[in-house]
Amino acid sequence: MTDTPDTPAAAGRTDRPAPPDGLVVVDKPAGFTSHDVVAKMRGIARTRRVGHAGTLDPMATGVLVLGLGKATRLLGHLALTEKEYLATIRLGQTTVTDDAEGEPTDSTPADGVDRAAVDAAVARQTGDIQQVPSKVSAVKVNGKRSYARVREGEDVELAARPVTVSSFAVHDVRQETAEDGTPVQDLLVSLVCSSGTYVRAIARDIGAELGVGGHLTALRRTRVGPYTVAASHTLDALQQTLTVLPIGEAVTRAFPRWNVGEKQAKLICNGVQLDMPPLPAGPVAVFGPGERFLALVEERRGRAKSLAVFA
Repeated sequence: MTDTPDTPAAAGRTDRPAPPDGLVVVDKPAGFTSHDVVAKMRGIARTRRVGHAGTLDPMATGVLVLGLGKATRLLGHLALTEKEYLATIRLGQTTVTDDAEGEPTDSTPADGVDRAAVDAAVARQTGDIQQVPSKVSAVKVNGKRSYARVREGEDVELAARPVTVSSFAVHDVRQETAEDGTPVQDLLVSLVCSSGTYVRAIARDIGAELGVGGHLTALRRTRVGPYTVAASHTLDALQQTLTVLPIGEAVTRAFPRWNVGEKQAKLICNGVQLDMPPLPAGPVAVFGPGERFLALVEERRGRAKSLAVFA
């Protein structure tokens, strides 16, 4: 998540009112980092207070959820939600970064890999698994990003961590020839996974299991929690019309809702831990009279512990 404090709008640019607090669902173009999109949105919305939930690599396209104003405080909670992808995995080549942006490191003919072996490898990458993140990633090692250590010539060893791939399907297998002449196979796949899952690490691990190596050649994120690519907007479209999902509507879509009266509302806004009704585990959006979004809370021993107060 990225967040910055409020700063005045650019001098003389008073023709547009300040944007409302809320979310903007962007269809990120290829070649842009998540920070590039944030920088672009600061110009479009004319505010410095913009952040993103869940980084997308420059090669990837699709859903990137941005927060404006107070909604930046939601982003850390939204980043933890389930994500859905369409991807292309190339069998027969490995790269430094486990995707097409990195230099190739090895090639092995993959034309002899049959579909049954592919399906078995995919099945073993489905469910609750232990995954070693890609070395060229944003994972921190002793306070420093892994990718920075790799670029400085270090041989980084990252620990495996638990992730969940709740669904993983192969829709097509295409026989192709790589630029160096190696026969390869391209798997067109879709998957739904937990926060923190590296799809390029899945491509790497499937290729390794099949004995031919693998890497990711295309990635499109089609959903982050309740926010889908069908409801997203290109940067060009947002330049013409800034479409912001108001903060109250945004939290209603993403979290269970708890409606309280005026007295309870005041207590919650003052940090008092009230008894909570039975609600699903995780963050809960609290609304007061007049559809006022007040806070995100979480149940702790039957009481509401404030995660963030917005009123």
